[in-house]
Amino acid sequence: METTTTKDEAYEDVQRRVAALLDGETDWTAAMATVACELHHTFDDYHWTGFYRAVSDDLLIVGPYQGGHGCLRIPFDRGVCGAAARTEETQLVPDVEEFPDHIACSSSTRSEVVVPVVTPAGELLAVLDVDSDNLAAFDETDQRHLEALCDTLGRQFQDTEQR
Repeated sequence: METTTTKDEAYEDVQRRVAALLDGETDWTAAMATVACELHHTFDDYHWTGFYRAVSDDLLIVGPYQGGHGCLRIPFDRGVCGAAARTEETQLVPDVEEFPDHIACSSSTRSEVVVPVVTPAGELLAVLDVDSDNLAAFDETDQRHLEALCDTLGRQFQDTEQR
């Protein structure tokens, strides 16, 4: 992210690019891949950016992502991603070592924000997981913009048959 651009402006730019790229798109996998790519290459603190797909009522499986290897499967009762899936609430974690039952998919991860993608009917499609090797890399600005993006995705892809 350029130093002359505020974080809000960078997110607004990402939102515009994603909206243009996904205009008329109906494939959920293509959408997840596009969003992960756009976010990952916009923000310096995004060291792993991707989706874990909800494949049942208690299991996430890795979807499109950018960065090193992620965990392949995460049950809803484990880690930050599982907590976001289970509660359908954003998890903003400044220090992953202080999060109970954190799953270390990468030993370098220090902070994380995970946002559920939920349809208007309440179906969990996925969680968007963003990891950073820096402590406290994410704040309420990140949370607000990522929640808005995930809300848009949940509405646009509510009819997907991904399971």
